[in-house]
Amino acid sequence: MQRSNAHVIVLGNEKGGSGKSTTAIHLAVHLLYEGFRVATIDADSRQHTLTTYVRNRREWANAHGLSVPHSTHFHLPQGRGDSREKNADMEFEMFRQAVADVERDVDYLIIDTPGFDTHLTRIAHSLADTLITPLNDSLIDLDVIARIEPDSGALIELGHYTRLVQRSRRERLAIDGRTIDWVMVRNRISTLNSRNTRLVQTGLENVVERVGCRVADGIAERVIFRSLFPIGMTVFDPLDENALGGSPTMSHIGARQEYRLLLDALNLAGKRQSEEQRAQADQRALAGPV
Repeated sequence: MQRSNAHVIVLGNEKGGSGKSTTAIHLAVHLLYEGFRVATIDADSRQHTLTTYVRNRREWANAHGLSVPHSTHFHLPQGRGDSREKNADMEFEMFRQAVADVERDVDYLIIDTPGFDTHLTRIAHSLADTLITPLNDSLIDLDVIARIEPDSGALIELGHYTRLVQRSRRERLAIDGRTIDWVMVRNRISTLNSRNTRLVQTGLENVVERVGCRVADGIAERVIFRSLFPIGMTVFDPLDENALGGSPTMSHIGARQEYRLLLDALNLAGKRQSEEQRAQADQRALAGPV
């Protein structure tokens, strides 16, 4: 499959519940507010969390007369053929068509992949310019990345997902001589200096040295994300008491700042907002929709 002209960002991890879809929608909305043209593809035909988030966003905005930006979105339904091979072919063709429909018309294409290995998952990874792998600060989540020695955190062997990414990187290098910028994002980092946190940190450092990826701090556990999903909003949107069930708080601003720091760490091409623009956006958020 040929490369897209857009900058392709893939959210990938073979561990469910790591925050892929939440990160995908926040990244898309952030880029939309910065004036970029964005398309999103939900390649998870079973759970389709990103598609539900996008639908919730459109329905809430229409019901409340909100002027918020929306990405061009594609949901890839599950193949309903007579065999696994036919289903894979059908899903690949829908994916190929979705990419072809937007590749020349958007600046960024964001693809959310399922938490398990599929043919589409591998194809999407090979297209990535930037691969974002959210993982919770847990040895359970780390296991798909690498198996580590339980006392020292020393690397024993690379996990199955890391091997998948390595294959995708080799394929990408063979196709156009470019590599994939792989960024692992540590979410829900504990503020306590626990043994688990130290082992995860050591394990990730060893993986970075071995495979040449990057690690960025992600998002803390915040109640606000649970309340935003049903209405499809993000921390970058103006929010009022009707949306939040109460007045916006500094927790909302803190969540926004965490995502900004993450997005800055991705080093994506394009213009960044000035600090003054960001401060104005924070004031609008606390004031609610205009």
